[in-house]
Amino acid sequence: MSRRCELTGKGPMTGNNVSHANNRTKRRFLPNLNAVTLYSEILDCSFKFRISAHALRSVDHRGGLDAYLMKAKDDQLSIKAQKVKKDILSAMTA
Repeated sequence: MSRRCELTGKGPMTGNNVSHANNRTKRRFLPNLNAVTLYSEILDCSFKFRISAHALRSVDHRGGLDAYLMKAKDDQLSIKAQKVKKDILSAMTA
């Protein structure tokens, strides 16, 4: 399982550990990923995602999963999230 947020696309970053003597060694900064279950009001069902804490705050701020996915760009979303977005769009038009 990759360490990548399914809604924002955030992944690991690289940088340096810097000691007091200014020695530098490579390190990785991992995103704060959480396994959460988000509810879609339009589809009336729940979906499990592995998303960052920042994305969870954004979903709450936008008013839920449906509103977040409507404004999200497809290139940031995972394949699973793109399918959910497509299902929501088709349910809204029907």
